Amino acid sequence: MSEYDDWNTQIINEFRANEGKVGGNFEGAPMLLLHHVGRKSGRESVTPMMYLPDEKDDATMYVFASKAGAPSNPAWYYNATTAGQAQIEIGTETQTVTVSEVTGDDRDRIYGEQARRYPGFADYEKKTAGIRTIPVLAFRRS
Repeated sequence: MSEYDDWNTQIINEFRANEGKVGGNFEGAPMLLLHHVGRKSGRESVTPMMYLPDEKDDATMYVFASKAGAPSNPAWYYNATTAGQAQIEIGTETQTVTVSEVTGDDRDRIYGEQARRYPGFADYEKKTAGIRTIPVLAFRRS
C-alpha cells in the first residue's frame, strides 16, 4: 500500500467512525467519500474529498480535482466523469449522484469561493497555473 493510499485509508476510517467528520487538516471542512470504479482497471475505489455545498440547491455540491496542485488530474476525476454518476457517503448516508463538469465563469466563481474559504485551494491553483485548470465537478443527488 502506498503512503497516499494509507493516508486516504486513515481519513476514510476516521470519517466512518465519526459520522462524516474528520480532524487534522480537514477539521470542520465538509467532507464526502466518493466511490468510483476505475475506467481501465474496473477496480472499485473510495476517495475522501472536501466539497462546497451549493448555496441555492441543497441537492448539489461541488468537488475539486485539485490533486494538491499536481500537474495532472486525479484518476477519480476521469472515473467519475466517464461514468456520469457515482455513489457518495456524506455523514452516515450513501447516495447516488450525477456527475457533471462546471466550466467557464461558473467554474471560476465556484473555485474562487472554495479558495476563499480554504486558502490551500488558492495555492493549488498557483501550482497549476499555465499547466492545467483545476476541474470543478457538480455532484447532484437525484
